[in-house]
Amino acid sequence: MNSNWQLYAGAQYWGIDFPNRPSCECDLYGGVRPTFGNAAFDFGYIYYWYPKGQAQFLDAAGTGLTSTPGGALVALKNVSFEEVYGKVSYEVIKDRFSVGANVYYSPSWLNTGASGTYASGTAKFTGTPFRVAFGPITELGWYISGEYGHYWLGTATAFGAPTFDLPDYNTWNVGLAFTYKVFTLDVRYYDTDLSKSNCFILTGDFNHPGTGTSNWCGSTVIAKFSADLTAMTNLK
Repeated sequence: MNSNWQLYAGAQYWGIDFPNRPSCECDLYGGVRPTFGNAAFDFGYIYYWYPKGQAQFLDAAGTGLTSTPGGALVALKNVSFEEVYGKVSYEVIKDRFSVGANVYYSPSWLNTGASGTYASGTAKFTGTPFRVAFGPITELGWYISGEYGHYWLGTATAFGAPTFDLPDYNTWNVGLAFTYKVFTLDVRYYDTDLSKSNCFILTGDFNHPGTGTSNWCGSTVIAKFSADLTAMTNLK
């Protein structure tokens, strides 16, 4: 491959708190990134693996969850699923302002039997680095970025009869990030238009199983610190 065609593969591991209580979310992915002029594409595949999950049912009182079959099935034992995606970003102003679009598709989102299609638009503005005086750090880069997307979800069939439609929803985020060599600190605001009842349908929130509502899909701010270890030559 050359600089205009890059193959990649990798894995990410996350600690999560799903209703079926898997040990982790383990993302295994790979793809190709071709570049043509100011346009950069990314076509790939990702497998979301949630090992050691346990099916969860409503208890006899209908107010809690149990792993003993009997009540209504609330959380599947296996929620692992696969997804393919295509992305494109275009530099409107070189090294300064870019826009992009993303499409993801899964034939069985979270193994529910419901298809899932996500499409979004993005924008990113990269500012001029500024000088600082913080130990060895003398200069910081920064950028502002945002995304607005919509999720189309199909009919869940994995919970037995009757089947039911999963709710579609909009989601968005905007954030400010600081960069130093291979390191990035990103502080980002996330939100959706999901109601509390639709949030419960999608999440099976085990904190309030008897209410049919969930607060998990509300607005939140997340700070993330990351390092791009593909750029090891920059670590001096």
